[in-house]
Amino acid sequence: MAPLVGAVDAGTSSVRFILFEAETTNAVASHQIELRKIFPQEGWVEQSPIEILHAVYECIDKTIEKLQDNNGQIKDIVAIGVTNQRESTIVWDKTTGEPLHNSIVWLDMRTATTIDQLLDTVPNKTRNKNYLKPLCGLPLSPYFSGVKLKWLYDNDFKIKRAMDSGGCLFGTVDTWIIWNLTGGVEGGVHVTDVSNASRTMLMNIESLKWDPVLIKFFDIPQSVLPMIKSSSEVYGMICEGALKGVPVSGCVGDQQSALIGQQCLSPGQAKATYGTGCFLLYNTGHVKVDSMHGLLTTVAYQLGSKTPPVYALEGSVAIAGAAFGWLRDNLNILPSYSDAQGVAEQAQTLEEGNVYFVPAFSGLYAPYWQQDARGVICGITEDTQSSHIVRATLDAVCFQVRDVIEAMNKDYGSKLQTLQVDGGMTANSLLMQLQADLTGISVIKPNMSESTALGAAMVAGAAVGVWNLSNKLDLGVETWLPKFTENERDIRYYKWKEAIERSLGWEN
Repeated sequence: MAPLVGAVDAGTSSVRFILFEAETTNAVASHQIELRKIFPQEGWVEQSPIEILHAVYECIDKTIEKLQDNNGQIKDIVAIGVTNQRESTIVWDKTTGEPLHNSIVWLDMRTATTIDQLLDTVPNKTRNKNYLKPLCGLPLSPYFSGVKLKWLYDNDFKIKRAMDSGGCLFGTVDTWIIWNLTGGVEGGVHVTDVSNASRTMLMNIESLKWDPVLIKFFDIPQSVLPMIKSSSEVYGMICEGALKGVPVSGCVGDQQSALIGQQCLSPGQAKATYGTGCFLLYNTGHVKVDSMHGLLTTVAYQLGSKTPPVYALEGSVAIAGAAFGWLRDNLNILPSYSDAQGVAEQAQTLEEGNVYFVPAFSGLYAPYWQQDARGVICGITEDTQSSHIVRATLDAVCFQVRDVIEAMNKDYGSKLQTLQVDGGMTANSLLMQLQADLTGISVIKPNMSESTALGAAMVAGAAVGVWNLSNKLDLGVETWLPKFTENERDIRYYKWKEAIERSLGWEN
């Protein structure tokens, strides 16, 4: 058998472990476990770090069992990579290894007041949410890890005392997993990669190091921060279990990992991942493009410590698949995610374009960055049925993606011609057709659905010499072409922008 490379994919909804044959898309074994979300208050979203870790261990064990059932051998596994939900923030005791708080998930909005307090420290002439963007590429937003860490420092005395005394460690989900896999309290490697560090607001986007100005601004002890490494190098060895001695040699945030897995490795290529949220990344090569239209400048990846980083423009949509969970769990008008297409297709043709839904449950992300926005449904009449709401939800995902693409076209200076897509929602062919119709560009989906895990395997395999990233993989694709006229899509988009206006300024 060819060498095998494993990928831990620790997302918001689930953890999975997948074994790939090196330099192919062939997944020989995998296992997946769903994760719970915890909602202590309105707008607060947490997860258990211990549950995440146990899910990682169980997924690895179950996958290896399946490998052996198919006559595969553990000795063929030469490396593993880790890809993860980004921005989610974990703090733990460095002596006991116990978390000091639940993970604060990227979706969490509790830090809105922290943003206000931080802005109050900024001189009046420069006081705005983009104050730190020249250093870190990011606006001040509850989204990012540094703000979450600051909230923990200010609001939990136990954590403040541990941080001040050097008794605890901070990390995003990748850091937590790698530290535990490589030994934990017995010498675990405290590390993150440049793609995840670029989402903290604490790393300088050019030097790729923790920035003293940013650290001082957030008033965070630097001792709690992990080492920043490239996305593709050996960080350490797994210390126990069936994979003992296997190197952990890849680490990359999930959206950047999907960019790699989609083979968008050249400037001008872009992908969108449809999951709980929707995330678009536009490869800008070694050039750092400063967005003037509400996008983020982020590190896409760095393939080894001696190579220059690759940058990307990113647009983050907070609510995509999560909106369908809301239809199912809160409104009870959708039996399951898989029913969304069938229900939406029941909407009467003459009515389907008249209802608009802005799912700003916790504000709007790119390109608006409006914390005060809240969800609205516009255009309801006595003829509106539940199917119209479901159809409007599909449209909302597509319109939010168009918002981001419009901004990318302006920032990069050329029009995107095709959009690579992946993620669970791409199984909905109506959604994919609507995406092509409402953006006016071709939508291309690989037949291999695990782009995020594949990207982590690719960088891990590259670090140990079993994966040449310049060799193109045959992903196989399905393509959707636009059917709307330019006038049709622009009229719809104009109405969407009107609905956006009605969602703003709702929450004080």
